[in-house]
Amino acid sequence: MQDISLEQAISVLLEHTKKIEAVEEVPLLEALGRVLAEDAVATFDNPPFDRSPLDGYTFAAAGTKGATKVAPAAFTVIGEECAGDFFAAEVPAGSAVRLMTGAAIPKGCDCVVRQEDVTVEDGRIFVPYELHHHENYCFAGEDVRKGTRAVERGTELTAAHLGVLASLGFGTVKVLRRPRVAIASTGDELVLPGEPLRPGKIYNSNLYALAGRLRELGFEPEVLGILPDDAEQAAAVIADWQAKADLFLTTGGVSVGKKDIMHEVVRLIGTRLFWRVCIKPGAPVIAYTVGDMLGIALSGNPFASYATFELLTRPVLEAFSGRSSVAGRAVEGFLADAFPKPSYGRRFIRAHYEAGIFEIPAQHDSGSLFSAAGCNALIDIPAGTGPLMAGTRVKGVLL
Repeated sequence: MQDISLEQAISVLLEHTKKIEAVEEVPLLEALGRVLAEDAVATFDNPPFDRSPLDGYTFAAAGTKGATKVAPAAFTVIGEECAGDFFAAEVPAGSAVRLMTGAAIPKGCDCVVRQEDVTVEDGRIFVPYELHHHENYCFAGEDVRKGTRAVERGTELTAAHLGVLASLGFGTVKVLRRPRVAIASTGDELVLPGEPLRPGKIYNSNLYALAGRLRELGFEPEVLGILPDDAEQAAAVIADWQAKADLFLTTGGVSVGKKDIMHEVVRLIGTRLFWRVCIKPGAPVIAYTVGDMLGIALSGNPFASYATFELLTRPVLEAFSGRSSVAGRAVEGFLADAFPKPSYGRRFIRAHYEAGIFEIPAQHDSGSLFSAAGCNALIDIPAGTGPLMAGTRVKGVLL
């Protein structure tokens, strides 16, 4: 299958993508962004005891009946309790305990008065107004009741979820396994940053851009480096990962040149799903399978590989992981700048989107990544569109 639409390509990829159901248990501090594999149910009331919401004194409210500034109610202070302490004795009528915010309210007490509202003399406090039953009083279970499903299975865990789970005593949680993604570049012309740049060579930016993008999206790729421009050697490396990876990403080797080896690689070890998608940049994408592993071979042009990763690979990663946050978001807005080129085929151009306005950088070449650094969107220009004037309403994908 070749020369298919973007939507068809995504559909084919998703047909060969199964949500990962394998479960692993991880420390709570490592669970951010992971998908919860089972309901998290509160095993106790939280907070686990009635407590004070302020610094003050606690006693039986009935002892303040009729209290005024002129005739305040008096209580003998018999103890003090900070948060984390516990006053075990029952407080008798006419007595009070000094409490700090968050401290447990002792038996015999049913209210708290602010410490700045009372007068303290000779071990006694004087309360100048009436208090009522459960005034300034936080109840056990006020946040979460025992038996409550605090976080639902399938939830992508945020920092707030981690806080809730920590408050309920979860030191570890069961989450879905992350998709295993291997990534490599092809091309004898490539060298890694930090190495000497010999004549005819270029530094490999694709590997770093896409590995970084995967990490931004919450995945931990296996970065394999540069594969040689030899189909058999490259095929052997990729085939070795079929039992270890869910997705194998490569850049380069997908067009029709002498060293575009990925066609032969797929023929040697896998089954091709499609080649070429009707978009610009990055049309010569190859999708294939090797056993149960899905492979996507992207263009070697830096921005083309970046754009097609966003358009084709992110839906796959969302389906594998069950994380809705991975998907790009459709947006509409107006062009701040003119785009003078006609689009004979469907074209995606980089832009910065904010408050309904798309700003287009001057450089659009698929081999240039520099101008993408300040961009957060791709404008979707339909096939057959002429030059666009500033102010034109367009659709795009927010990255």
